[in-house]
Amino acid sequence: MKAKLGMSPIAWWNDDLAELSDDVSLEECLRQSRSAGFTGMEMGRRFPNDPAVMLPILKKADVTLCGGWFSGTLVDEDMGKNKDRIQPMIDLFKAVNAPCIVYGEVGRSIQGDRSKPLATKPKLTSDEMKAYARRLTEFGEWCAEQGMPLSYHHHMAAVVETEPELDAFMRHSGDGIPLLLDAGHLAFAGGDVLRAIDNHHKRISHVHVKDVRMAVIDGLDRTKQSFLDAVALGAFTVPGDGSLDFGAIVQRFADHGYEGWFVVEAEQDPKKNPPLKMAQVGHKELIRVMTAAGYTVETQGFPNA
Repeated sequence: MKAKLGMSPIAWWNDDLAELSDDVSLEECLRQSRSAGFTGMEMGRRFPNDPAVMLPILKKADVTLCGGWFSGTLVDEDMGKNKDRIQPMIDLFKAVNAPCIVYGEVGRSIQGDRSKPLATKPKLTSDEMKAYARRLTEFGEWCAEQGMPLSYHHHMAAVVETEPELDAFMRHSGDGIPLLLDAGHLAFAGGDVLRAIDNHHKRISHVHVKDVRMAVIDGLDRTKQSFLDAVALGAFTVPGDGSLDFGAIVQRFADHGYEGWFVVEAEQDPKKNPPLKMAQVGHKELIRVMTAAGYTVETQGFPNA
């Protein structure tokens, strides 16, 4: 089985918490990640939107674009507005041969609002969840028809956060909207990562290997502290530096025959946890557990063709 290892630039620049950002260029971010062994990088705010500009940067760094976040609003906003907003991203991602766009729901979400405690996260009624899941399926099918599949990201402080919410979303949605399984977000939400892989492996198309520091999460007062407070306190980290057993997690993916991207997405304070060092720790741990699980990790970055 083959696997590819990527990173998210959120370890270098945090879009929601400016104070958790290193003043490094895109080129230096890519250089550090590639030097640690990663062959892919998801899109961040310092990436150019013109493929003619982006491709030479990726080629020079020997890195491929392995995904990127789209802030969707289908829980509240109509399909047409989301299609209009995502179309330029579809065109860009097709031009640079990215595997997927990561759909993150920001409608009603409190993930970017530091004044909103975790306990006040939005919740959908059963009927709302059914309707939402149907809309996402239709939207995912449309994006795939345009030549760029989506991968749905369940997320802390959003409408699909907990394992029961994820189960409900998956039950009422269809194959047209594949799933991004994020170990860190599911563990933070109190879910069972291995059970979620077992339940939804047929729809998983992209994986975020985010680790958590459970001591930080267990110490939160969710009636007073927000998602961004948790991030600033160090709730997330890379595999090999946190509380999750990625040996068991990666083995479970292998058991179900998953092949594709495993992306380290670990937002934390770069001054306390230097991104290059964290990238090296995460890569070393992933190579260890993936080798044990029988994966062959691809080492080629930017395609030769």
